[in-house]
Amino acid sequence: MTDYREADFSRLKTVPIAQRPNKVDPSLLAYPHPPGDDPRFSAFLDSLPDVLAAKDLRAVIRQLAQAAGRRGVVAMLGGHVIKVGLGPLLRELMRRGVITHLALNGSAAIHDFELAAYGGTSEDVAAGLADGTFGMAEETGRDMNAAVAAGAVAAQGLGEALAHALKGRSKLAAPDVSVLLGAADWGIPVTVHAALGADIIHQHPTADGAALGATSHRDFKRLAASLPTLHDGGIVLNLGSAVVMPEVFLKALTVARNLSGGKPTGFMACDCDMQRHYRPRVNVVERPTLAGGRGVQLTGHHELLIPLIAWGVLRELDGR
Repeated sequence: MTDYREADFSRLKTVPIAQRPNKVDPSLLAYPHPPGDDPRFSAFLDSLPDVLAAKDLRAVIRQLAQAAGRRGVVAMLGGHVIKVGLGPLLRELMRRGVITHLALNGSAAIHDFELAAYGGTSEDVAAGLADGTFGMAEETGRDMNAAVAAGAVAAQGLGEALAHALKGRSKLAAPDVSVLLGAADWGIPVTVHAALGADIIHQHPTADGAALGATSHRDFKRLAASLPTLHDGGIVLNLGSAVVMPEVFLKALTVARNLSGGKPTGFMACDCDMQRHYRPRVNVVERPTLAGGRGVQLTGHHELLIPLIAWGVLRELDGR
C-alpha cells in the first residue's frame, strides 16, 4: 500500500461567521413587482425592438408563461445568481407555479443557506485567501455539513436535506429570501449538485465525502426524474452555471430519454449568463434540442437580465 500524505483537517482553523464581513445581505436583494401590472414596465417591454436578443427575450417570457401549470420548467442556478440578489424573484416564479424543479450547484446552495440562516453571504475571497481564512466560516461548514450527514442517514437528497435543516432552525435571519425554503414550502423538487472540492463546506473539518456523494447522487436521480415534464412545451433555464449544471443536465437528460422512450423533446433550452461559454451552448442549448425544440442564448448581467425575464413572465400571468 502506497503511503500517500493527507492534509490533517482536524488542525484547520475556522472563524465565526459573525466576524466575517459579508458583501451581500437581504437589504440588497431584488423583489417581485406588486400585484397588478405596472404600465411603465409594460411600456418598456413592449417598446423593445422585435429583433435578435429582444425577440428571443420575448420568446422566453412567452414560453415560460405558457408552460406555467401545464409543462415542466427546470431552473438551474449558479452561485452568482443568488449572490447578486435574485432569490426573491425566483421564489415568486415558484410560488406562481412557473418553476417546477429547482436545481442548484453547490455555490448557489451555500449563498442561499447563508442568507437565510445568518443574514449575509459573499465574502472577500482575495483577502481571505491571503491569510487562509477564505471559506473557513465555522457556522456555514458546521451547519451545512451536519445537514448533509443527517440527510444521508435519512435517505434525503442534498437539496431536501438543506431545506429541512433550515426549516428546523429555531431562528432564521432572512427566511423570505431563500429559494431552498421556498421550494420546500411550495412542494417543488429542489436538488443540489455538488462537485467535491469545489465548495467551501468541503474544506471544513466536518465535511463527509460519502454523505455529500450519496445525497448529491440522489439529487441527480431526482433531476433525471423531473426532466420528462419538459416534453412538448416545457423550458429549461440555465442561469449562470458555466460548467457544473450543463454537465449534470446533459447526463440527466440522457437518463430521462433512456427511461422514457426518447422523451423529453420539443422543449426550449435557454442559457442566461454574462458571457457565452462552450458547455452551456453545446450541452444545454444545442445538443438537447436537436431532436426538436428551440435553443436560446441571452447574454447579459444576471442582475439585469433575470429581472427582465421574471417581470415579463409575471406580467403575462397577471394579464390572464
